[in-house]
Amino acid sequence: MIESIARHVNADANLVRRGRFVDTAFAIAVDDTYYLVQIERGHVDRVVAGLFLSPDHSFLLRATRSVWEKFWLDPPPPGFNDLFALTKQKLLRIEGDQYPLMCNLLYFKDVIAAPRKEHAR
Repeated sequence: MIESIARHVNADANLVRRGRFVDTAFAIAVDDTYYLVQIERGHVDRVVAGLFLSPDHSFLLRATRSVWEKFWLDPPPPGFNDLFALTKQKLLRIEGDQYPLMCNLLYFKDVIAAPRKEHAR
């Protein structure tokens, strides 16, 4: 699922345009599996899975596989539609430097929700 983020984001010209000032990397943790998402000028440059000894990311989103699977459904069930709905329920933790996330919040919300397009009807 996460690997599809690059394909969906890079195919969405409006989303790339909204993120044109974003140059950062962030990580998504699915149980004990980590994915590094590198963004350059709004494009998802790469998504790499692995365990990183010295992670080079600004922030990390950590949740269980079952939470991410519900979040990426289209439409997601109530309470699983938004990152902050998940944090309020203590199902998701946001770690690290949240400044890039908050400065580009709508962009990142759409990037992270991009795998929902796999389930689009």
